Amino acid sequence: MKAVQLTEFGGPEVLKLVDLEKPVPAGHEVLIEIKAIGVNYADTARREGQYVIHTPLPFIPGAEIAGVVVEVGEKVTKVKPGTRVVTLIESNGYAEFAIADERSLIPLPEQLDFRTAAALPLQGLSAYHILKTMGRLEKGESVLVHAAAGGVGTIAVQLAKLFGAGKVIATASSPEKLELAREMGADVLINYTEPEWEKQVLEATNGKGVDVALEMAGGEIFHKTLRCLATFGRLVIFGVASGEQPKFYPSSLMARNQSVIGFFLPQIMRKPELLQPSLVELLTYLGQGKLKLTIGGVFPLDEAAKVHSLLQSRKTQGKLILEPKW
Repeated sequence: MKAVQLTEFGGPEVLKLVDLEKPVPAGHEVLIEIKAIGVNYADTARREGQYVIHTPLPFIPGAEIAGVVVEVGEKVTKVKPGTRVVTLIESNGYAEFAIADERSLIPLPEQLDFRTAAALPLQGLSAYHILKTMGRLEKGESVLVHAAAGGVGTIAVQLAKLFGAGKVIATASSPEKLELAREMGADVLINYTEPEWEKQVLEATNGKGVDVALEMAGGEIFHKTLRCLATFGRLVIFGVASGEQPKFYPSSLMARNQSVIGFFLPQIMRKPELLQPSLVELLTYLGQGKLKLTIGGVFPLDEAAKVHSLLQSRKTQGKLILEPKW
């Protein structure tokens, strides 16, 4: 089979298309013929050797796949060959075929295509659990969503509304991206390239600050976001896209009973009781038309390096998809 592999850490150019043996499923494993692959910032962090956990080399990135089950292990009972599925795996998704545990699979509704399905799990589940599990969002509370035109951002804006948020404040770097956030349901639009944008957040909340903030940039963005947080507010960190690790004094949180919380999706993936119901709920929202996904571009698998460059340029909107087509 064809796969995109890296044997050293570095820029997009280290991603190479290679020929490998097709894996064989055993036990509770299934073999999936991949039709669509979601591309994420986690993939670029893996490539650069900057991921939260160690990345062994050689390595095939890709955690988000949709496709068709073509073979099953001897202990598989829940799925048969020919079943259309979507799932999250730890790695090996940038390929024509991949192994997954049958317990992690979600069958696709007939009306859902592979591209849409692959665009949902990682960023959909991230937005879901950042807001609900870690952010503990309650009805009527305010939410600040940074990078609101991105994959997690566009979903988080919509889910915040579905979960009953009173006001959703979206930030982005251009009028076009802010318009997309508005289309997703954001109530307040702020360009975070403007100086002292945090004052606009405070004005939008009558000086109170936001109850839940989603932060993945790091550096100065983190510090400004912290200044936007309400009493009892929760700031959830799910990335450091700027590469600048923020430093702060934890005791500064005490005066207003604030929280800074870390989020790492693989920990959710290790808890089926959290993972599966939430993914089913997200797929239900999609089927009901309550949740919209924005596909920012679809590319053949051998253009993975180009897609990583596009993603890191921060000029894209929505989700980027790879397909094993030549």
